[in-house]
Amino acid sequence: MNKPSSDGPGTAREAPDAAVSPRSPEVLSSHVLLGRHRQVLIEHQGERYVLRITRHGKLILTK
Repeated sequence: MNKPSSDGPGTAREAPDAAVSPRSPEVLSSHVLLGRHRQVLIEHQGERYVLRITRHGKLILTK
């Protein structure tokens, strides 16, 4: 008789349940953050960052 393979589903290679986030991150539209502006300042831990829309419509976050 053949032994069952340990490489199948349910093996230790799968991520444990504790590593899975209990909820999904919130999704915000860039329009909510920027409104009619091309850039906004975001303050995080005492530092200011600039979130801006490039001329090609991409987002860039800089310090």
